[in-house]
Amino acid sequence: MAKNTETTGTVRVRLVKGLRGVQSRHRLSVKALGLGKLNDVRELKDSPQVRGLINTVYYLVRVEE
Repeated sequence: MAKNTETTGTVRVRLVKGLRGVQSRHRLSVKALGLGKLNDVRELKDSPQVRGLINTVYYLVRVEE
């Protein structure tokens, strides 16, 4: 898993759960990832900051390699 992201330098993130009833800080994290609607997909640069945002909202997103 980690080797694939190191070689490409990007990570694909998909929003798989809606934001109703979610903490406001987690909504901001999803927005910071560039996701707005259900099933939105973003290709982001793989960095510790992006990984931290993904770990914060792990239950809302899916990482696609």
